[in-house]
Amino acid sequence: MKLSARNVLKGKVKSIVTGMVNSEIVIELPGGAEMTSIITKASAENLKLKEGSEVYAIIKASNVMIGTD
Repeated sequence: MKLSARNVLKGKVKSIVTGMVNSEIVIELPGGAEMTSIITKASAENLKLKEGSEVYAIIKASNVMIGTD
């Protein structure tokens, strides 16, 4: 797999919540941190995702927002 994205994090699917259109995928990264991604239900099915699957979280963004109270 070759990508232009520089932020690629390997992890395992911790949980999947499937909705009518989208699926919420929680990925557990090494060390226990978690990342959540919302993808289409069709994409989750095409990738054959299930709990315990090894996956990559691929982050390609031109900016990251930070907020405080």
